Amino acid sequence: MEINWDVFIVILVVVLSARLGSAGDIVHIDNVAPKRPGCSNNFVLVKVPTWIEGLEDNEYVGVGARFGPTLESKEKHASHTKLALADPPHCCSKPRNKLTGEVILVHRGNCSFTVKANVAEEAGASAILIINNQTELFKMVCESDADVNIKIPAVMLPQDAGSRLEKYITNNTMVSVALYSPKRPAVDIAEVFLWLMAVGTILCASYWSAWTAREVAIQQEKLLKDASEEFLQVGAAGSSGFVDINTTSAILFVVIASCFLVMLYKLMSFWFVEVLVVLFCIGGVEGLQTCLGALLAWWFRRYAESFIKVPFFGTVSHLTLAVCPFCITFAVVWAVYRRISFAWIGQDILGIALIITVLQIVRVPNLKVGTVLLGCAFLYDIFWVFVSKWWFHESVMIVVARGDKSGEDGIPMLLKIPRMFDPWGGYSVIGFGDIILPGLVVAFSLRYDWMTKKSLRAGYFVWAMTAYGLGLLVTYVALNLMDGHGQPALLYIVPFTLGTLITLGKKRGDLTTLWTRGEPERPCPHVQLQPLEQKE
Repeated sequence: MEINWDVFIVILVVVLSARLGSAGDIVHIDNVAPKRPGCSNNFVLVKVPTWIEGLEDNEYVGVGARFGPTLESKEKHASHTKLALADPPHCCSKPRNKLTGEVILVHRGNCSFTVKANVAEEAGASAILIINNQTELFKMVCESDADVNIKIPAVMLPQDAGSRLEKYITNNTMVSVALYSPKRPAVDIAEVFLWLMAVGTILCASYWSAWTAREVAIQQEKLLKDASEEFLQVGAAGSSGFVDINTTSAILFVVIASCFLVMLYKLMSFWFVEVLVVLFCIGGVEGLQTCLGALLAWWFRRYAESFIKVPFFGTVSHLTLAVCPFCITFAVVWAVYRRISFAWIGQDILGIALIITVLQIVRVPNLKVGTVLLGCAFLYDIFWVFVSKWWFHESVMIVVARGDKSGEDGIPMLLKIPRMFDPWGGYSVIGFGDIILPGLVVAFSLRYDWMTKKSLRAGYFVWAMTAYGLGLLVTYVALNLMDGHGQPALLYIVPFTLGTLITLGKKRGDLTTLWTRGEPERPCPHVQLQPLEQKE
């Protein structure tokens, strides 16, 4: 196409790279709220399944208090207990109704949480559910002089859930509940598949990039042997179809990506996420048609090498023209139905196609540029995940990745898979940047191997690919050790990938070539040719 999609894709690399892998928090370790003996629990999410007149009804999610005993982690060990409404409703004084082991439902306010829990325990309640005065949950802490020798669990429910249960009880409907706080599994199969997706995407993109580079080199050699002025003029007038990153653009990445991330953070809302969805669909359509076009060209080469002029788009192959309607339809259908349970499949297909296309078009010319790019991204990831908390009082990147305040289930620029064996559900995710940025260096290593005619054993690609896989694996280990708290993946991937290539290059005596020259120079640098699939 004559629209400069290459530039568009490069912009998307910068825009979509500000992401990380995270799994969501069920345990909030808070070292700010006061702790003391009897008041040192972590704030954990609690499942509250309900039964109405003996029939299973909705399941709500609350948050446990800093005080009281810890809850059961398995549902089968949590007993079904009748729910009673406090009278008076705030439970700041002894309830008028007699309790014999029921769970008591009370309103927030008028007295402290520990007073309510102590009053409920003295009245004979087995647990206390506190209805918050807003839809969000609130951390229930202890006062400095409070009696925290509390033997019953305390859980806060959001306002809408508590009001619904209160309405049932007011209408003389029997309501029973169970309280338990299940733990996430140490490893979920979703993380294994996500690892395979990330590694497989870089693997495919690297081989495609290396194959294209070799085809261009072969084409140039043929033209040079022919030495035809006509061919040289055609070649010089063409475009390589690639975007080479230099050290300046690598540094600018941090500045541009940081500005865009702050803009996302400040403007995060429903309409802004809709804009991101449109941008993602545009990039996904371009990526999908590029990948499908290259794949189908093996069987329909005649249509891939015949072209037609299309208004606004310029010269387009017949194959691209045939594939585009399908790609556009696929992206539109995903955008319309992206909130259904299996929409993640369409999102991953569009995302993988976009990533492969970016890694095919955007190239790192040598290890020096790759080191500057990944070094800047390394600092960028750490700053916006960890250091940004000091200025914004929350992790900017985690807030943006989750899509907080937007009403959406995260932004679309992520590969994600449902957590299949996690009682809390949710998704395991990885950001585009955690694949694209290291993938640029990995793809460079394979192009270097092919152009210098190195075998897999003597080359650098296998080592770079293995280093990336290990770095990503360590990321997920850290993610699980941190109870699902979001981790900057590049914190682990960059040292593995760059460290391996630099150490190996130095050991083999190739570091100077890798660092400054990288891919061998073409026989005729002033001649630029179109890739085979674009030549008219």
